[in-house]
Amino acid sequence: MNIEGRVAPGFEGVAEAFRRNFAQRGEIGAAFAVSRGEETLVDLWGGVADSRTRRPWTADTLQIIFSGTKGMVASVLLLLIDRGRLELDVPVARYWPEFAAAGKESVLVRDIVAHTARLPGLDKPVTWREATDGRRMAALLAGQRQSDDPRAGATYHAATFGWLAGELIRRADGRTVGRVFAEEIAAPLGLDLWIGLPENELPRVSRVEQAPGWGASDGTAPPESDPLRTSVFGNPPRYVPESFPWNEPAWQRAEVPSSNGIGTARSIARFYAGLDRVLSPETLALGATPISVRFDPILGTPTAFGVGFQLQTENLALGPPQDAFGHGGSGGSRHGRWPAQGIGFSYAMNLMRDDPADRRGDDLLDALHTALAGEGASV
Repeated sequence: MNIEGRVAPGFEGVAEAFRRNFAQRGEIGAAFAVSRGEETLVDLWGGVADSRTRRPWTADTLQIIFSGTKGMVASVLLLLIDRGRLELDVPVARYWPEFAAAGKESVLVRDIVAHTARLPGLDKPVTWREATDGRRMAALLAGQRQSDDPRAGATYHAATFGWLAGELIRRADGRTVGRVFAEEIAAPLGLDLWIGLPENELPRVSRVEQAPGWGASDGTAPPESDPLRTSVFGNPPRYVPESFPWNEPAWQRAEVPSSNGIGTARSIARFYAGLDRVLSPETLALGATPISVRFDPILGTPTAFGVGFQLQTENLALGPPQDAFGHGGSGGSRHGRWPAQGIGFSYAMNLMRDDPADRRGDDLLDALHTALAGEGASV
């Protein structure tokens, strides 16, 4: 398998880990990038962007990053907090009056950003095409009661986080989350990274596919016997062959702020490395400060959230550093920042795996940590 790109001296072990993912773990197409400040330490890519046509993965291939998008949304939330347009400890209804319906007057902004609003799924069944209308989805959630399921307060808001946060941003700022990100974050940092992909960028997008056995493990194939799980991961249906929107242009062009961010790994790494250029130190620290730390009964794993960002837990999903934050994505991608080192990283790939044996991202981050230790960086 041809691997292209470059690594800084001392980071050759990262390139070896990247090669092993293709040689030993069935990787189809992927990229891994690491930035420190404005310096590129790792910029690797390889494989094919579309296994049907054998279109190669190039330096400019774009990849959908699923829930990695939530880290992008987090940066917009923090930007509005930085500018005094949002406050965590006020009711959501102050910005979005209709949200007070069905007894939700006391729900705070901090509940939305930390997945504790007890609205982890939609009650009304919707199709993926309907779900591309974010304002319609927000209106459904505004009229919906909080879940009575005792697990709901600790359950990851897989899809609803995006619509809730997106409408909150629109009410506080007047622009959509995708537009704020494009104008205030992507443009200043020079990123090929979008929530809502421009039409002319569609040919650059990699085609996603699921590994054999997808859905056999607990998680994204919800059993019909559990209505809460079904509402979280199965409404709209988006991980089954008959409803798999990730490769659809209509889905990629829309703003689905929970999960349809699209960009290059290089730009995502630069995004995380450059957060201190678009946010004040105090606000960036707030983003990495725990708001909710709990065991998620649906995911079956410990979780921790700050203002939109996924924070490190004992699972070390964001690499070895304890202060890491960012957000992973369905299928195995990893994206985040190691604050002590000033590192931004992104692993993006087109083969979705959900099996416990998937160590593609873990091995890359372990190799990165070893390389940083070898150059004497604080780890």
